[in-house]
Amino acid sequence: MKHRPTTATILTHNMCHNLEQVKKLSNHLPTWAVIKANAYGHTITAALEGFAKSEGIALLEIENAQLARSLGWEKKILMLEGAFFQSDYADYDELQCDFVIHQKEQMIWLSDYMKSLSSHKADMLVRRCEVWLKLNSGMNRLGFMPTEYLAAFDLLKNLGFRVHHLTHFANADVAGDADLSLTSCPKPRVQDQWKLFKETIQDLEGLISAANSAALLHHPYTHGDFTRPGIMLYGAAASGRFAEIASYGLKPTMRLQSKVIAIQNLQAGEHVGYGGRFIADQLSQIAVIACGYADGYPRHAPNGTPVWICANERMPAGRMAPIAGRVSMDMITIDITGLPVQVGDDVELWGEHLPIDDVASAAHTVGYELMCALSPRVKISITKE
Repeated sequence: MKHRPTTATILTHNMCHNLEQVKKLSNHLPTWAVIKANAYGHTITAALEGFAKSEGIALLEIENAQLARSLGWEKKILMLEGAFFQSDYADYDELQCDFVIHQKEQMIWLSDYMKSLSSHKADMLVRRCEVWLKLNSGMNRLGFMPTEYLAAFDLLKNLGFRVHHLTHFANADVAGDADLSLTSCPKPRVQDQWKLFKETIQDLEGLISAANSAALLHHPYTHGDFTRPGIMLYGAAASGRFAEIASYGLKPTMRLQSKVIAIQNLQAGEHVGYGGRFIADQLSQIAVIACGYADGYPRHAPNGTPVWICANERMPAGRMAPIAGRVSMDMITIDITGLPVQVGDDVELWGEHLPIDDVASAAHTVGYELMCALSPRVKISITKE
């Protein structure tokens, strides 16, 4: 079937490879592979294949937990934000999901739900599901304050649950050495959050999960018992700077491609696109690519944002070309002056030749956003090699 040439290819072999790199970094600790937001745009189906060797997956949405189980995932599932409604606990029970508790209303809902069960069914719930209690160690989004934590822990233990400990770092993408500086590191510092976390849970039984992607790379003392990588599994940097992960052997897991659909010849002084943002300073050629912000490409990408022209018989090595003119709903224009480009040539918007972080950086955003913003109209294919 014919379709528009803008496509995304999900590379599950690279997802598997990146998980292996995470395992090496953490001395093979158990891993929650974070697959929230439809696996950062990669699809749950691809994530279950790519992260099959993880000990568990972590996500937010009940419908995706249901999908994972329906696709045959039998290992652990962690609901990262816990219940949004009391009725969620019935789903967690049925799906055998572990879940986070980060505020008192969730504990009230859980207690009330358990009261509605027979003693046998309540006993089955605590056997099938484990609780990860979240501490607010300084990020000030979710979690119990240190003064509230012990009481919450005791209540959950009294309900019969196995309770583990979880926190989240605000500035783990700051490299380890910089983290030791009182002046150069933004607050809260990882070392301060870690110290508070360890002091709060001292002498309490249970596992520890604190290390996200950035902490895995930069702060090995935080690895705990269960790592929680997200963006690095998809071959991008938590900081948005690809150079920071280039030496770790991580590989891109999403390739966004399209084709050249037209070529325009410009005289010096002529403008390109809405608002005439690009002005030719010489005889120029502009290639039009079938991809725009309705596909998920960042509208605010400036002139100069790189696009990779894929290798062909006229350019065996491939070439980079800069965006020239404003990104529109369905099209991008690039400056191909001096390059033997033809209509029908393949281009890569990000992927194996062009790191997604480089595109995101040029557009003053992060790879997370580009992955998650991929439009439903982009045809997705999943490949193992």
